[in-house]
Amino acid sequence: MHAYKPPIWLPEGHSQSIYPALFREIPETNAYTERLELPDGDFLDLDWHIRSGELIQKPLLIVSHGLEGGSRRHYITGLIRSLPDFHALAWNYRSCSGEPNRNLRFYHSGATDDLDYVINHAISLGVRDIFLAGFSLGGNLTLKWLGENGEKASKFVRKAVAFSVPLHLSSSSQQLARWENRLYTHRFLQTLLEKVTEKSARYPQDITPAMLSSIGSLYDFDDVITGPLHGFKDAEDYYEQNSSLYFLGGIRVPTLVVNAKNDPFLSQECLPEVIQSGYVQIELPKQGGHCGFFPRNYRGETWSEQRAKAWFKEIEI
Repeated sequence: MHAYKPPIWLPEGHSQSIYPALFREIPETNAYTERLELPDGDFLDLDWHIRSGELIQKPLLIVSHGLEGGSRRHYITGLIRSLPDFHALAWNYRSCSGEPNRNLRFYHSGATDDLDYVINHAISLGVRDIFLAGFSLGGNLTLKWLGENGEKASKFVRKAVAFSVPLHLSSSSQQLARWENRLYTHRFLQTLLEKVTEKSARYPQDITPAMLSSIGSLYDFDDVITGPLHGFKDAEDYYEQNSSLYFLGGIRVPTLVVNAKNDPFLSQECLPEVIQSGYVQIELPKQGGHCGFFPRNYRGETWSEQRAKAWFKEIEI
């Protein structure tokens, strides 16, 4: 496997993160959206990318996106496009498909119940060979689900890959709060506040103006909204209970975790040199940024897409 090498004009983690997000263009893929109704009255919108042949005739890739992302982000559609031999399902978390979700709760880094609904829905349609991929928050979600399900997951899930994962949520939150990351946090906080303000109009007893006015950072948002709204005491309780670092030991499916050492979102705790698991392989390239990995000789695929393809197909790149 060759190591990731960035273009000389993307010299550090911020540029390597921002350039693909702003300027990479992926040709449209044929996808149809299914609304999956949930037992609690809410819904998830799923994008299905079905290649030629029946659904059960090829492996299915299920992809989970990052914070305030969605099923049409470049890193999602790029990965799907790089694996033409796989059917694919890219799902949107509650509130992330462009339409507010119905319930008071929405999504968070450890909401594995929703990923479980998606996987079991695919199984109910006859799928028997599932591959999982997750980016950033979606990587944490994927790893946590795998750890929670252990041997049970291995009945249908063949392999998994996760990129740019905040394995340790508390220290990652502190990392994001650094001054040099203010542009990212401002953007995330802006869209999160728009969503929760809309939700407060429907649930005024649960989300009050005083709560909203007290939020000035992503940590505040998790402390006031994400944690309590989803049954956790506060931000730190939410981080501690949902950090995928603590679930890696339970994974029983071959899993690759790739975190760049210059990722501006990740703390040192998210860069363990060794993971005590016979099923989890950690790779820590020096470069790559956050969900970036734009290669020096770009020919339509990022290095991370090439790496995922090699991992899934057991080939060299």
